[in-house]
Amino acid sequence: MLGLSVDRLRADMNRLLALLFHQGVLDEQFLQLQQLQDESSPNFVSEVVNIYFHESEKLLRNLRALLVDKEFSDYKKMGVHLNQFMGSSSSIGAKRVRNVCVAFRAASDQNNRAGCLRALELLEYEYCYLKNKLHELFQIEQQRILAAAVRYPVQQHHHQQPNNP
Repeated sequence: MLGLSVDRLRADMNRLLALLFHQGVLDEQFLQLQQLQDESSPNFVSEVVNIYFHESEKLLRNLRALLVDKEFSDYKKMGVHLNQFMGSSSSIGAKRVRNVCVAFRAASDQNNRAGCLRALELLEYEYCYLKNKLHELFQIEQQRILAAAVRYPVQQHHHQQPNNP
């Protein structure tokens, strides 16, 4: 653990972020979130993202429950859930999840149940991928913070008596 340098961990984080941008998983909005994080709120991004995960899982459960119901006809309710999902995904920069929501929304506007089921499968897949990758990112970040703390131990201030000449 201590062998990992702060710089290498920072490079790992940057590589992972670059990959997620390249894959279109994240967009600039995620960087804007990161810019709001500072010494006064060192866990800002992970806190915001964890709230997003919590909300998203509720929305996914609701969407699946709606679609599994044989008597299903409430496309309007589905649209409300999808609008919420689109909004929260945009706000954290979850670009691919948001794009799947848009396609899902189009299928629900056309009352296309088969299209909705396909979109739900894809949405669950994209969401899991995002969640795993962001967890990975936050783990590296935690290690980086720990490594930095080890490298720069907090100085204990001992009140030394002034040496009398």
